[in-house]
Amino acid sequence: MMLAEKPSITKEFELFDRMSEHEQVVFCNDPSTGLRAIIAIHNTTLGPALGGCRMHPYASMEEALEDVLRLSKGMTYKCAAADVDFGGGKAVIIGDPKTDKSPELFRAFGQFVNSLGGRFYTGTDMGTTMDDFIHAMKETNFINGLPEAYGGGGDSSIPTAEGVLYGIKATNQFAFGHDELGQQIYSIQGLGKVGFKVASGLLEAGARIYVTDINEERLRAIEEVAGRTTGSVQIVASEDIYSQEADLFIPCAFGGIINDATIPQFKVKAIVGSANNQLLDDRHGKQLRDKGILYAPDYIVNSGGLIQVADELYGINHERVLAKTKHIYDAILEVYKEAEYTGKTTEESANAMCERRIADRGKRNNFYSAPMKPKWAIRNLS
Repeated sequence: MMLAEKPSITKEFELFDRMSEHEQVVFCNDPSTGLRAIIAIHNTTLGPALGGCRMHPYASMEEALEDVLRLSKGMTYKCAAADVDFGGGKAVIIGDPKTDKSPELFRAFGQFVNSLGGRFYTGTDMGTTMDDFIHAMKETNFINGLPEAYGGGGDSSIPTAEGVLYGIKATNQFAFGHDELGQQIYSIQGLGKVGFKVASGLLEAGARIYVTDINEERLRAIEEVAGRTTGSVQIVASEDIYSQEADLFIPCAFGGIINDATIPQFKVKAIVGSANNQLLDDRHGKQLRDKGILYAPDYIVNSGGLIQVADELYGINHERVLAKTKHIYDAILEVYKEAEYTGKTTEESANAMCERRIADRGKRNNFYSAPMKPKWAIRNLS
């Protein structure tokens, strides 16, 4: 009798190859609410995975999976850089945030989060709001980044923007020999929750800024801010923001905007912004270095919001959050100095710093390695 042939590796197994760096990926499906979501847990060496949940009308499951895998890995490095006791995770909901949201959908999502037993904490991200997660927390305790009325730290875009400004100060110090905000010229892409606050802070410091955004109301609003400050603002078309005669480019919108098409246009000395995954590919970091443009790794620059939502589990303390956010200044300078000394790109230097921290902390007993119960979990909000 002949033995049956061993099955060959089929295309279906390619999914495991794509997930090879991740501990766990959960596909969430609830037909009654229309929920289709993916939760990715990248690494829990430092503690439970922490990462926001974004909602976007992805064109395919493959596109959504690629996004959540990339973002969750970035959160591992971001948590290590911010020195918080969490690992990296992320969630995406497939759908249009303008038309597909409902309280029931977020409650269904909360049930899936709860099924992970504390391995993953989540909250607001692009396309979702704090109010969405008030519904989700009726089904799970593993939600943070909530409004203050519900035991959370409130608007996380505030410390995120503060962190970006500290990153800009550190960059000015390294590149220009001072850390004043008002002496340089900036081009800002995106005036969302974070970008608008960054632009306002620069204007209040007396800076000259170029801005672009698809939302006309935000453009008019930043002109009003400029009218109350000693700074000045000039609005430019979206496609022209990369070629402005500025000192620093501040990307605060989508990722992947540092690429083969944009790098030749840059006339700036440095890039510091809040957008996630700004480098389309690792080689673009090398191209920036070769062109003499400083790049502040985005996951360090934009970690102020992460610091706040992680801090919620210790009890709300805005002074503590601000103190920790100030260390973004030191972290950015450390990365610049190491890159200068080793000849690596700033992204490579930042990653190496985070990998050392993960390896060192992985040897310690972590108080938060077991599922946690937030202080507000005793509330019955159902």
